[in-house]
Amino acid sequence: MKNITLSIPEELLTKSREYAASHGKSLNGMIREMLSKAVSTGKPDYNQISKELEVDTKLTFTRDELYER
Repeated sequence: MKNITLSIPEELLTKSREYAASHGKSLNGMIREMLSKAVSTGKPDYNQISKELEVDTKLTFTRDELYER
């Protein structure tokens, strides 16, 4: 297994560690799981990720609706 280095703001790191701990995971394990899910389908499922992160993105529009003029 290879190691990588990420640069993120201190506040995001703190909140991410707290989130991972509250879900019984390490930050490393949580990131590895999310990356694995994102690349296994060939594209990230942002709706599923937002559900797992308990974030309500309300992405209910289609691409055509987004670019409708």
